[in-house]
Amino acid sequence: MMDDHILGQVASLWRYPVKSMRGENLNTAFIGYSGVYGDRLYAFKSSKSPDFFPYFTARDTQDMLRYTPRFRSADAAQQPVNWAVAETTSVGITPLYPELENMMLDVETPSGESFAINDPDLCKQLQAPAGEDHQVSLTHSARAMTDCRPLSLISEQTVTQLSEETGIDIDPRRFRANLYLSLKSPDSKQTGFAENSLVGQTLKIGPKVIISIVEKDPRCEMVMFDPDTGESNPAILRNITQAHQRNAGVYAAVLVEGMVTSGDSITLIA
Repeated sequence: MMDDHILGQVASLWRYPVKSMRGENLNTAFIGYSGVYGDRLYAFKSSKSPDFFPYFTARDTQDMLRYTPRFRSADAAQQPVNWAVAETTSVGITPLYPELENMMLDVETPSGESFAINDPDLCKQLQAPAGEDHQVSLTHSARAMTDCRPLSLISEQTVTQLSEETGIDIDPRRFRANLYLSLKSPDSKQTGFAENSLVGQTLKIGPKVIISIVEKDPRCEMVMFDPDTGESNPAILRNITQAHQRNAGVYAAVLVEGMVTSGDSITLIA
């Protein structure tokens, strides 16, 4: 018998090791209170950016989207080092996050060069297209440096609807979500923006993770940029703004940590 509370499943799972660089499609990931493990651990800052948002991103140079970061140790980047023990104990062990030297990255540039994430020459290469009137520097954190909430979600159906509304074949990666969802409405029809109705609700993802959907995701110009070429198409953001009050997708807070796998069910629990 179908569980009436099952809303759909995780269509794909993503993290972005470096803010504004290419994402990584994962089969399985640890989702903690601060978001997807290994997400946005590194970012670049610009000396001319405001204090409230110091980051140097694809808004400054769209070519940044074409840089590909890769963790040197896939095992260290998968989950907290003590998670296997923490998950099986009843005494509430806190998941331990690794030292950043164990989460080192190499970054492949659009031309095929490779730099360590902390190589000063990488900063110089990123800075060059934006001019010499500022300095680009690397920053890092043990937790995700997200713009708003720790977890972002959008349904495949929403992306499909936006494609139909604009007449543009929109790549879902433009939205840089952590979880892409496959949702169905109660009458089994596929409907875009169904995730909006989940704001204020609590969901269980897979066997353990519990999240609270806290708000709609107000979009910025990042959705205009093609993830492969960096080319801008303002019609996409214009449509989201005019037809959907600039919102597409939702943000969530994590209430219970755990592992999530692509294909996991999404269950409404409150």
